[in-house]
Amino acid sequence: METKILDILKKIFELEFVSKDISQVNCDKWDSMSHLNLVIELESNFDIYLEPEEIAKMKSYAEIVRVVSTKL
Repeated sequence: METKILDILKKIFELEFVSKDISQVNCDKWDSMSHLNLVIELESNFDIYLEPEEIAKMKSYAEIVRVVSTKL
């Protein structure tokens, strides 16, 4: 799951490398539109539905892993 999330982050933000430290604070490409694309990719790849409150919390790799893992 974690590797898949890193791959999704690389795809959405068009990055060659993504570390587990990635967050909205340190990734210039993480804007509101890319966040929506990230949510769509996560829901599609993991066959889950994310609630608005969960989406709002997903501001870092660690938080994405935490939210997605509760859905699986």
